[in-house]
Formats: sequence, structure tokens, C-alpha cells
Amino acid sequence: MSQLVVHHLGVSQSERIVWLCEELEIPYELKLYARDPVTRLAPAAYKALHPIGTAPVITDGDVVLGESGAIMDYIIARHGGGRLAVKADSPDFPDYLYWMHFTNASLISSEMIRIVTGALGIPADDPRLAFSRARATRAFDLVEARLGEADYFAGAEFSAADIMMGFALTTMRVFAPRDLGPFPNIRAYLQRIGARPGYQRAMAKGDPGMTPMLS
Repeated sequence: MSQLVVHHLGVSQSERIVWLCEELEIPYELKLYARDPVTRLAPAAYKALHPIGTAPVITDGDVVLGESGAIMDYIIARHGGGRLAVKADSPDFPDYLYWMHFTNASLISSEMIRIVTGALGIPADDPRLAFSRARATRAFDLVEARLGEADYFAGAEFSAADIMMGFALTTMRVFAPRDLGPFPNIRAYLQRIGARPGYQRAMAKGDPGMTPMLS
């Protein structure tokens, strides 16, 4: 079998891939890349890995793959024996699919609007941002409601959907700060995932100088 290499850009979505590998307890090589201290962007060596130039990226022999969801599916299928995915005949399969895709398509995309407009100097209470604020509020309210129904996003058992969602609720807040005080179910959930040995190992290896954002 070819050597799986996880190229981890510090404090980024590639955290998910390190976490996945640790949860699956599969062999992999971890290569760490530090952000530019001034721009906080990826270094040239990381951008050169894949044409899109963003994290995450893995290499596996001749395979070079980007995008969190694609990488998660690839590793689970080729290296994980299907573990941490929910089977199509399971009643939890629709929820698994929904939350796997919700995280980047809805939750992180709405938070990215806040990041970009903030960088442009647009005040958070600018009336032009009312739509994006409402969308982000709906997203967090939906997450809070789901975690009031089940311990994990796909149901009673931890799955890859939790790894996808976990980043958006934790490290993403480095870039888009959000008070989780109004969300007790989310805060309780973060304590559950934070207690997982796989998560703890992943954060210690990938971002050893960072305190996980679990509250």
C-alpha cells in the first residue's frame, strides 16, 4: 500500500484529516506547514501541492487530493475499511450525509462572509449584512437543535460527520469568533468530542501550540 501523507497547514481545515487518521488509527505521515507570520496565509510550499492552493491536501502515492469531504471519503474507503461512515441501509444515513455536507456548504460559507467583510472593514452591524447574519444564526440554531436530539450528528454514534462539523464549531472560531454561551447543546457536544483520545492526539500532533477551542 502506498504511503498516505497528510499535509497539515497549521490552524486550518486540514486538522480534520489528522483527526480522521487518528480516530481510524491508520498509518500515515504528517507533514506540518506553518502559516506566514505576517499574512497568516499558507506558505508557497503548501500552495504548490495542489492547483487550488488551499488546505487540506493529502498525497497517497501518485494521488494528490484536496477538499475536506473528498479526502474524508477517500481515506475511509481506501484506508479505513469503511469505518466512521454510515452505511446506506442505516436509518442514520440521511443525517450522516446532511451534516457531512452542511458544514462547508452552509455553516462555514456563512462564517466566511463574516471573515471577508471584516477584513474589508465593513462593520458587523452593517444593514447590507443582514442576510448573512440571519443565515449564520439559522445555521447555529439548527446545529443546537440537532445536538439536543442526538449525542452526535449522525445519531447515537460518533462518525465522520462529527469530524467535519467539529472544525466549524472549534478552530473556525479563531477566524470568525462566536460566543457559544447561548448554545448549551453545542458546548456539551464539544466536551464529548474533546474527551476523545483521537481528537486529543490529533490536536497535539497537528497544532501543539494551540489550546483546542472547546468552550
